[in-house]
Amino acid sequence: MIQIRVMTIKDYDGIYNLWINMPGMGLNSKDDSKDGIAKYLKRNPTSSFVAEDDGKIIGVIMSGHDGRRGYIHHTAVLPNYRNQGIAKKLVDNAMNALDKEGINKVGLVAFETNKIGNSFWENIGFSVRDDLVYRNKNIHELKKIDT
Repeated sequence: MIQIRVMTIKDYDGIYNLWINMPGMGLNSKDDSKDGIAKYLKRNPTSSFVAEDDGKIIGVIMSGHDGRRGYIHHTAVLPNYRNQGIAKKLVDNAMNALDKEGINKVGLVAFETNKIGNSFWENIGFSVRDDLVYRNKNIHELKKIDT
């Protein structure tokens, strides 16, 4: 039976294994390391979730906020578990947790080439913002990890 629960750092090996084997995930050597995820979970202890089937992590969503806006990161469900409503349940849990913390708006970034992911986000009501230009700049050198 599939269960959804709050993510903890003890889940790191399982979620990293899911991410590294998921085509199209955008990972890097620092932010997605165990220390990087521990820092994220310390700041956002109640808003990231895993889906488990018989103790095996089969889905994950990281979400948090900066006090003003919520953000979703690294949402993934193993391919053989898709189309069962698991990703939607993960999103609902994250959105409810953010709502309880007073967050009114949630954003996310999805790679343009992620057709399955972008279709999912659109189908559950996340709109594309054509009026924005996303920019970033590394403070430290990051090793990109392509999956």
